[in-house]
Amino acid sequence: MTGQTMITPIATELPRSKAPLEWAVSANGILFTAQIPIDASGQVVAGGIEAQARQTMENLKHTLECAGGGMASLTQALIYVTEREHLGTVNQVYAEYVGVPYPNRAAIIVSGFARAEMLIEIVAYAAVNERGGQVQ
Repeated sequence: MTGQTMITPIATELPRSKAPLEWAVSANGILFTAQIPIDASGQVVAGGIEAQARQTMENLKHTLECAGGGMASLTQALIYVTEREHLGTVNQVYAEYVGVPYPNRAAIIVSGFARAEMLIEIVAYAAVNERGGQVQ
């Protein structure tokens, strides 16, 4: 149809959500995703903020790769945490996954998430081409 944006779900190996959502979709060369600290069984990982930040970043990396890009295609990350004190640890883990030029980023402190045991969630955007790869 003319004038309509086609939204394409990105197939990942992340566990299906019970909520009505896709882990990632693309439209007009932009990948949209929100990632949480869940493992392959769909459970929130234990071990505090470092373990949760690492799992969330691994899920983000996996999703970007499934879209045909990688961490270098990341253009913006919105990081939500439940405690301001967690930001130092999150920054250390985040820096292991992203490089120069760094994506645009914001950090937001929230009172909680839909799953009470979660300490972090990342909403991210990336540039991908129509065939699913990273924009050059």
